[in-house]
Amino acid sequence: MRRFMPKDIKDKIKETFEDSISVKTDIIDQRIYEVLIEAGEVIAKSISSGGKLMICGNGGSAADAQHLVAEFLVRLTSEVDREGIPAISLAQDTSTLTACLNDYGSDEIFKRVFSSLANEGDILLAISTSGNSTNVVETLKLANTKGIYALGFLGGDGGKALKYCDSAFIVPTKVTGRIQESHITAGHAILQYVEDRLLEQGWLNQT
Repeated sequence: MRRFMPKDIKDKIKETFEDSISVKTDIIDQRIYEVLIEAGEVIAKSISSGGKLMICGNGGSAADAQHLVAEFLVRLTSEVDREGIPAISLAQDTSTLTACLNDYGSDEIFKRVFSSLANEGDILLAISTSGNSTNVVETLKLANTKGIYALGFLGGDGGKALKYCDSAFIVPTKVTGRIQESHITAGHAILQYVEDRLLEQGWLNQT
């Protein structure tokens, strides 16, 4: 016996795309994307001066951090074959994560790695859909004390993380999926900007 889904369930597929487009349209109309230009300049200056980009986030945001780091280190598109750009995810290997969880707790998992690897002139990109992830906020606080530029990829009203960010790309919705989709788009946009600037300045070479 064949079962049919109610029409309203099937409609959700189309609505997901419509909602995603609507949120990104708001980002364009409200010129929220312009913060990525400022941050891109800061990141490019850091990289050309010997710095690196460090990215942290939980769950899907941890996946975004690793996703973006892979594209900084390797490349985003086959059209631009260039040297790697120094970047690292603070969501380290399972041994480091579980050791920190066991010895210090979940609030310290990014802060511990950050405190060990961060140098003056580096950049922190903190990703949190709510802006209220304690381990992300704690890492931002440490970045502030070290004088390290902190960029937030946040959602909704920015949450607790906002006050500790030097600049923030805030997706104007509270829907987690739409925020994540916009975060990865923003990550790709800022990578392309940094890549273009470093190539333009002659710091980065095409291979």
